[in-house]
Amino acid sequence: MVRLSEHPTVKRFYEGTSLRPETGEPPTLDADWLRQLCLDAGADDVGFVEIDRSEIADQRHDILAVFPHTRTLVSFVCRMNREPVRSPARSVANLEFHHAGDHVNEVARKLVKALQGKGVRALNPAMGFPMEMDRFPGKIWVVSHKPVAVTAGLGHMGIHRNVIHPRFGSFILLGTVLLDAEVTAYDRPIDYNPCVECKLCVSACPVGAIGPDGYFNFSACYTHNYREFMGGFTNWVETIAESKSASDYRTKVSDPESVSMWQSLSFGANYKSAYCMAVCPAGEDVIGPFLTDRKEFLKEIVKPLQDKVETIYVVPGTDAEGYVPRRFPHKKTKRVGNGLRPRSIRGFLEGLPHVFQRHQAAGLDATYHFTFTGEEDVKATVGIRDQTLEVGDGHIGAADIHITADTRTWLTFLAKERSIVWALLRRRIRIKGSPRLLLAFGKCFPS
Repeated sequence: MVRLSEHPTVKRFYEGTSLRPETGEPPTLDADWLRQLCLDAGADDVGFVEIDRSEIADQRHDILAVFPHTRTLVSFVCRMNREPVRSPARSVANLEFHHAGDHVNEVARKLVKALQGKGVRALNPAMGFPMEMDRFPGKIWVVSHKPVAVTAGLGHMGIHRNVIHPRFGSFILLGTVLLDAEVTAYDRPIDYNPCVECKLCVSACPVGAIGPDGYFNFSACYTHNYREFMGGFTNWVETIAESKSASDYRTKVSDPESVSMWQSLSFGANYKSAYCMAVCPAGEDVIGPFLTDRKEFLKEIVKPLQDKVETIYVVPGTDAEGYVPRRFPHKKTKRVGNGLRPRSIRGFLEGLPHVFQRHQAAGLDATYHFTFTGEEDVKATVGIRDQTLEVGDGHIGAADIHITADTRTWLTFLAKERSIVWALLRRRIRIKGSPRLLLAFGKCFPS
């Protein structure tokens, strides 16, 4: 009997490659061969990570759920053109984002096609959209590209929460391909962070989402920058539904806002800022002008974005609403909802760190015990002190206030479909402790 690997057809199939067929087993790919395949497909840099790597352990279950055969993750970057991203004209910047994103998806698709032609099973999740919207507002993405890229040695996260490539800086988009094959050599994280901690991203962010101490206000960024995505879109639709007439709608939404939403629906959702990427000077190919003349760099790159007259979208009562008029008095704020309505108690608890407003929590020192009954039987502890938040399972320590709530009632309260007064009168929500602490809790998590 002729061994499969010695069959003439199989030998011709693998001729010219570094693949080594083994009966019944996926091949092991030569790392240099695979790297060149990625570069030939259009990637600008690439790294390989095994599925069992500890740095991505929290992703393993979700990855295997979508592609159970995964053995290796191929992480790659594609460069963006810097000047369009830096432009105050958002149409110019968004055109670059969209075309670069399409390129990333095309690179991933080419790679999967080439590997498929060599008998290797592979899958290419989207660079960004489409995502699994049935899980919104939970984890709608298939693969978290950023931690994979960091693990693959393609850079480190800056304080603006973007991966900074050591050469290309922040002007990159990320892609990941899942392989049913092992690779002869895997990559490791680089041993330094390209972030120069210049804090230009802090100074340029129109909503104050990036703190100089590294704190990140997720909901502030999400509400404004992603206004025409997901939650902002649902908020716009609800505004239409709640309007009594066309003239009433126009008092709530301006004509430019309406046609901007049309443009996003027609050509791809537009980012409102992304200034943190635009002003970042990190990366070997990027940093020269910043080091040569910082004053000129600020004048040419940072100040036009700071001086831009624009509408900034904020949720009422959030840190961003107070920040904008202090920092950028020439920018107009508009109160909106962000559509982040949890669909479960677990979703509510997991989402608390993302919507926590630390400046609204100034002076608050309290431990909250929650007991949820009905559709979900959950106990949790939420601690707020020194403008920080901790969320734990079960009842931990002594509580300053104990809140017992029917699951469905609590979720409808969060969705503003029922008032807290209604729920308290009907004892669907019961508290043991000062009502002021419940009100203070609400101030920390406006929506």
